[in-house]
Parts: sequence; structure tokens; C-alpha cells
Amino acid sequence: MINSPICEMLGIQYPLFQGGMAWIADGRLAAAVSEAGGLGIIAAGNSRADYVREQIHIARSLTDKPFGVNIMLMSRYADDVAAIAAEERVAAVTTGAGNPAGYMAMWREAGVKVIPVVASVAMAKLMTRAGASALIAEGGESGGHVGELTTMVLVPLVCDATDLPVIAAGGIADGRGVAAALMLGACGVQVGTRFLSAEECTIHPTYKERILKATDRGTTVVGKRLDHPIRCLRNGFTRAYSKAEYGGAPDEELEKMSVGAFRGAVEEGNWTKNCFMSGQSAAMVHEIQPAAVIVRELMEGAEPYLKGAAAWVK
Repeated sequence: MINSPICEMLGIQYPLFQGGMAWIADGRLAAAVSEAGGLGIIAAGNSRADYVREQIHIARSLTDKPFGVNIMLMSRYADDVAAIAAEERVAAVTTGAGNPAGYMAMWREAGVKVIPVVASVAMAKLMTRAGASALIAEGGESGGHVGELTTMVLVPLVCDATDLPVIAAGGIADGRGVAAALMLGACGVQVGTRFLSAEECTIHPTYKERILKATDRGTTVVGKRLDHPIRCLRNGFTRAYSKAEYGGAPDEELEKMSVGAFRGAVEEGNWTKNCFMSGQSAAMVHEIQPAAVIVRELMEGAEPYLKGAAAWVK
């Protein structure tokens, strides 16, 4: 069985995090992943604190295993959600879209492990100095908000830049990806897109269908001009947005186009008008399965590659 220092740190069976996907990763999905031995993560996104507390209570009603909360720091509700995470004493907080240093003392005092998502060496060093418990190095292959470096390059750079445990994210959807991440120096992985196909994931059926139909060139990145690049499935929305983005449309028009587009994909599934966030690994997702099966396939699938590594050394 694959085990690493992150397992001991968090009291989990497998070094596997479920990505904190906004409007998607709720208490039910997080509980299913945690019950299967990974670390389920509830996404706060741009939700109010009372919603996050409700999802925490749902997860606790379904599992007694550790789980975490992902906080998008640019949200207007970030202060309230940060306080909820401390009050509820969740196992871990993962963060994105900002610097969590101002909340770290509160979380540490509550016994919450602080695990920021980083997309650069500079941010990894900053979070290490600020007192993070571990880091998630997320490459640009991932869905949603992305950086420029690929997972293959970013993970070893971050591992060299910190003594903290590093979790690899971006482009990981099967055991081969897990094994590769560990060989790059990571002590665990975070997986998002693969869990979009979980039975416990409550996204619109059209969303799931489009993930299963995705090809190797099925995603694109929009929003670079506004310095908010987002990877999503190619569709009518991305074509219209890209045309406006590179056709000189005012920033205000681009902002207006994106309002509600992602939440709409989750709740309404309008393939023409909504934004379906997804990582490049969608092309590797082929069926809807229980979260527990996904966790098992990722972990057990990595073992033959790790055990067979010696065959390459002569």
C-alpha cells in the first residue's frame, strides 16, 4: 500500500486529495472520498459561510474520517469562511487565489493544517516562510484557475525549494500519473477532474457527459488578458469569449460574459452558454464510478509502476 508523510500528518489512508472544485466539491463528495481513504475537500468558492458550515455538517454526518475545506481567498466571504474552518476544526484548509498568511495563526491555533496551492517557486518559498504545513504544486494542466508552469516542471522545482511535504496536482487521472508525481518528489497527489465523473458528484448530467466525451485537445485556457486564466472545455462559451478577448472587447464586457457562467454549467448544463471547467486529463476519464472505486484505482494503479521502476536501472 502506498503511504507517505502526508498520511501521518492528516490521519488518512492514502496520500490522495480530492480537488476543491468551486460549486462542485460539496460535503457529500468530500465525505465519499474521505471514507474511501483519501482527503475529501469541500469547496467554499464564492459561497457564504453558512453554506460552508452546512456542507461541513453534511460531511460529518456521512464520515468520521478527516476532510478539508478549500477557500478561494479573493472571495468577498473569505474572512467569514476562514473563521468557520477554524471554529469547525476541519483537518485541513487548502487555499487558492491569494495569500493566506493573515489567517494562518488562527488556523494553526485551532489545529487545522494549512496547505496552500502554489503555481510558482516564489509562492512556495513565501508560504514556507509563513508557516504552511504542506504545499500543493498545481500545474497548468489542471482545470479552473491555472498558472503557466506544467506539473512536470513545477513539482520538482517546488520540492527543491521547500522542506515541506509537496502534493502534486494537474493532469493526474490514473495510477501512472500518481506514480510519476511520486517520482518527481511529491509525497501525494491532488485530483480534481477525475472526480467529476464520481457518482457522488452532483454536477449537471450534461457536464458529466461532456467530460466523458472530451478528447486530448478538448480544453482551452481563456481569461489571460484579465490575468485570470481558466482552463475549461472547448465549447460555444470559450469560442465567444476568446473572440471577445482577442478582438478588443472592453474588460467590462469580458467580466460580464463570465458572471455566472461556471455555476450555470454545474446547475443548468447549457453547453452553448456555460463555462465547463476541466483539466486536460478529462480525455482520460471514461466512465462514471463511485468515488471509492476512483480512489482505489488511482492508488492501486500506481503500485505496479512504482514496483517496476527497478527494471529501468541496469
